[in-house]
Amino acid sequence: MDELLTIPEWRDAARARVEKAAWDYFRSGADQERTLRANRRAYRAWTIWPRVLVDVSAPSAATTVLGTEVATPILVAPTAYHRLAHPDGELATAAGVADAGSLYVVSTLATVALEEVAAASAGPKWFQLYVHRDRGLTRALVERAEAAGYRAIVLTVDTPRLGRRLADERNRFTLPAGLTMANLAADVVGLTGSGLAAYFADRHDASLGWRDVEWLRSITRLPLAVKGVVRADDSARAVEAGAAAIIVSNHGGRQLDGAPATLEALPRVVDAVAGRAEVLLDGGIRWGTDALKAIALGARAVLVGRPILWGLAVGGRAGVARVLALLTAELTRAMALSGCPRLDAIDRTLVEPAAPRP
Repeated sequence: MDELLTIPEWRDAARARVEKAAWDYFRSGADQERTLRANRRAYRAWTIWPRVLVDVSAPSAATTVLGTEVATPILVAPTAYHRLAHPDGELATAAGVADAGSLYVVSTLATVALEEVAAASAGPKWFQLYVHRDRGLTRALVERAEAAGYRAIVLTVDTPRLGRRLADERNRFTLPAGLTMANLAADVVGLTGSGLAAYFADRHDASLGWRDVEWLRSITRLPLAVKGVVRADDSARAVEAGAAAIIVSNHGGRQLDGAPATLEALPRVVDAVAGRAEVLLDGGIRWGTDALKAIALGARAVLVGRPILWGLAVGGRAGVARVLALLTAELTRAMALSGCPRLDAIDRTLVEPAAPRP
């Protein structure tokens, strides 16, 4: 692991360790993967204009998210099926995230029960929720998360049905024998195409609406984050419905192909929220400078998904911690080189749209 100096190098090392169908599941985006590529390309559209003669002898990336102290603004996004990447799955992820001083958003579709993940480390955790047609099951998941010590509920709202991921269709993706969606006591088995797509079509509620957001807010004492928002008007309405945080996300380019890159959507969401809730972002972050640009455009913190799976595949708990430490070190170095000793010194004046290429 000492030789892996960049996140792309971790990706390449992980590819050799993960079975093909699992790799395709983790890597792929929807349809032509235009949004998947746009998430990365968006960071190249901004230039950092560094300040000089600032005391940056002790730069700090520490912050808070929804009142929880973290050592880094680089958090861990919810991703499914970690035992496809490593036998310890979400248990290793939780421990590695805690080692790095970060925060882990645990997926409903974990391969380890949410109570076991909660007990795997003392680090802070949020629980990501899909609303099922069975509202009793949905309520039970929220109650279990609250009882297990999760600090927030993250409602994913960009998945009324699953985007078409061609690799999964061709691979007829399903969980191998011995792995289950541990929170749901359900197997992913598809007779044709993707088993995950079949599961979503059967169980998830495509009628989810704003009243459901208000209902969810009413059944828990935990703060609610709404994930999967790219529009300004939806962001404002989510705040009015009781959201304490908005996570600007396009599901890693895995849902609507042709949706905007998250960094492109971020400034208008920040303006619409107008300080009434915290704004976070995921999608395409592979370098510390990516995180710097997102924070400059108004994100309080960012979340990474695929890089965590790569770290998990290569080194288990230690790999997860190393990936987060690498990104945090890159961010801290970029802060020092751009004249920002603390995160609150990063603002929109630090970045400008890149000049068009001739």
